[in-house]
Amino acid sequence: MGRRTRLAGAVGAAAIALVGAWEGLRLSAYRDVAGVPTVCYGETRGVVLGDRHSKAECDAMLLSSLRKHEAGMRRCLKAPDAIPARSYVAFVSLTYNIGVGAFCRSTAAKRLNRGDVRGACDAATWFNKAGGRMIRGLVNRRAAEHELCLEGVRG
Repeated sequence: MGRRTRLAGAVGAAAIALVGAWEGLRLSAYRDVAGVPTVCYGETRGVVLGDRHSKAECDAMLLSSLRKHEAGMRRCLKAPDAIPARSYVAFVSLTYNIGVGAFCRSTAAKRLNRGDVRGACDAATWFNKAGGRMIRGLVNRRAAEHELCLEGVRG
């Protein structure tokens, strides 16, 4: 456990690219598919409709938020540094999307804590709903994260 980060160098760049691509960039606040005010790369904390940000502000917000989500994810994992890099990026992306609490309560986290990375990759695909309904974009995102996650397992 601990307060370390793996979001530096290639791992950090991969996380930013993956999350940024799936979240998309919107400089003006909007309501997401679940009706939650959202801005930049999927930020929801403290967002009010009418908020506007520059790309540079959004990029900084994404990096800061990824680090917070990573720290929360690491707190509920027994051996986060034992997770292969590509799998780790997939789990950071998942945690960013569903929140630290949901990740820490998830079957994926439980399987990681048992050392079952492949099983955790599979369990992560279950987070494909928003507002109680299956969302095609989340199905697609989980499929991409799953493939990346399994690349980590295969080495």
